[in-house]
Amino acid sequence: MTAVLTETDPILTPAEETRTRHGGRLGTLARKPGFLLASLYVLFVISVAFRPGLFTSQDPYGTHPESSMQPPSAAHLFGTDVYGRDLWSRVLHGSPLTIKATLIALAIALIAGLGLGIVSGFFGGLTDGFLMRVIDVLLAIPGLLLALSIVTALGYGTIPVAVAVGVGIVPGFARTTRAEVLRVKTLPYVEAARAGGASWGRVLLRHILPNSWGPVAVLAVLDAGVAIIAIASLSFLGFGAAPPAAEWGTLIADGRNYLVTSWWLSLLPGVFVALLVLSLNHIAKTFQEPSR
Repeated sequence: MTAVLTETDPILTPAEETRTRHGGRLGTLARKPGFLLASLYVLFVISVAFRPGLFTSQDPYGTHPESSMQPPSAAHLFGTDVYGRDLWSRVLHGSPLTIKATLIALAIALIAGLGLGIVSGFFGGLTDGFLMRVIDVLLAIPGLLLALSIVTALGYGTIPVAVAVGVGIVPGFARTTRAEVLRVKTLPYVEAARAGGASWGRVLLRHILPNSWGPVAVLAVLDAGVAIIAIASLSFLGFGAAPPAAEWGTLIADGRNYLVTSWWLSLLPGVFVALLVLSLNHIAKTFQEPSR
């Protein structure tokens, strides 16, 4: 008698299947040049935000009137401003303020948005109706106008700006989380878990949340660019850190009176910010492609 051996595939849980699928997607994305360039630029800016001294030896606050308004050169990559300060150094040293404010805004939006979306989608009924009407009211107000109203009430500075921007992008996270929770809650493996005796709390933590995270993570990357633009806009309007702090929006605002004679004062910091936002948008859009 000969034994017949059969090879079967391992049985994976939904969370394990999701991780395996995401691992395959990352391998595919890593072979895309545009995605790699965008990722490298984002990593560069994040590194600058935490260690700006590694990429420049110039003092961002040291004034040199004899070197004022010099165009970009090997000695000053972004030129110098009206006080002779190195603009490249000021852009790099301004990264911590803007990037950390963006991280604070995203943390607020993620915590509040996830909480509202989970409660709304999971419990449904009157709770869902009430929370979604509140979100609808927030969505009816333009994000920048809402942030302006909040920062006016809280006061000027980097932290108030971050809080205002974070509250302004909460509705998008709440809506996206709610939609995903409603979708995952009706899938067969959730019903099977409930039929097997799992509590709703266990189902929420083990099945619904891990499988609802993908679109929310993509939205977080996409809204990082939105938050950066909003924070730079509020700084441009004078709501950010007080001078001589080198926030990106403040640097762009400082050069607007010299656009004809010294175009680099506003243009080069603006290009630096624009490339970061475009890179984040490209990463988010690329993450969405494999799921289509």
